[in-house]
Amino acid sequence: MSTKRDYYEVLGVNRDATDEEIRKAFRKLAFKYHPDHNHSDSGTGDKFKEINEAYEVLSDREKRAAYNRFGHGATEGFFGRGFEGFGFNGFGDIFDAFFSGATTTTRQGPQRGADLSYNIPITFEEAAFGCEKDISIMRTESCSQCQGTGCRTGSQPARCPNCNGSGQVRRTQQSIFGSFTNIAPCPQCHGEGRIITDPCPQCRGQGKEKRQRNIMVKVPAGVDNGTQIRLSGEGEVGERGGRPGDLYVTLAVSRHEFFIRDGNDLKYELPINFAHAALGAEVEVPTLEGKVTIKIPAGSQTGQVFKLKNKGIPHLQRRGRGDQFVELKVVTPDTLTKRQRQLFEELAETFKPLPDRQ
Repeated sequence: MSTKRDYYEVLGVNRDATDEEIRKAFRKLAFKYHPDHNHSDSGTGDKFKEINEAYEVLSDREKRAAYNRFGHGATEGFFGRGFEGFGFNGFGDIFDAFFSGATTTTRQGPQRGADLSYNIPITFEEAAFGCEKDISIMRTESCSQCQGTGCRTGSQPARCPNCNGSGQVRRTQQSIFGSFTNIAPCPQCHGEGRIITDPCPQCRGQGKEKRQRNIMVKVPAGVDNGTQIRLSGEGEVGERGGRPGDLYVTLAVSRHEFFIRDGNDLKYELPINFAHAALGAEVEVPTLEGKVTIKIPAGSQTGQVFKLKNKGIPHLQRRGRGDQFVELKVVTPDTLTKRQRQLFEELAETFKPLPDRQ
């Protein structure tokens, strides 16, 4: 007595199921139990074979009729030889043939060229107000002699004899599900449909060459360290008529001697002595555009901040500028002359003692 499960039970359909219902049930189960999708489950191979065996019988009218009358005994002979007779080499071929059908591959079209990158060092002031920089890059361009055709001047590419210019080769395979045609790129012309019989001597048939190029880069005002500028079409040449890639220029801004950038604002620490802090004074302060004079009021303390409006960094790609903030730092002298010490001692005697906070 056969130990095989009922084929209708295997596919999960009724005995009066239509051909389309059987086909849908098989597709769903075959995808679920395909061994390539279940590497960790060693039993999926047997399960997948059982599903295919059931479908082979129930999808064929004569085999299904014989199975309905006589059960598994009527179909034993069909499976002793496995699937080799139908042109399959295993589960992968069965799955691919059923679910893929006719595979089509079109000739490769234009492909965009690769992007390039370049780093430019600039000064703090160049970043603030903008500048122009000349750079030299090595990039792939269309051959200057053959203009990218890859052929010697006066000659033309020939039609590929292997694919007759289509760029594709076809392979037809018979299976239990019908006839399937696989279409793949031609191995001789690599899908181009043509071959170069008389190559250009300069590029050796490649259609492109490496060349050194000088490019002027406009750096706008207000850029910061790490800002990236894109130069469209200044990258590598494209393939098969595709447009060139882009050139991305990254800016490396050097630090300033005494300015610290905070967005579009500038910070500057102004050292002053005790006398200027106590009595007040007018002092010169550096800015990006030269020195300006500011008034320090009497009794100023360390940490006090003054704002110089519109003396900061210009806004990138829009009007206006940031501000410059000047922070006071009262400096204690570490060495004194004899006269200075005498004056500080006389001054100290005029101050009242500081209150004891303990």
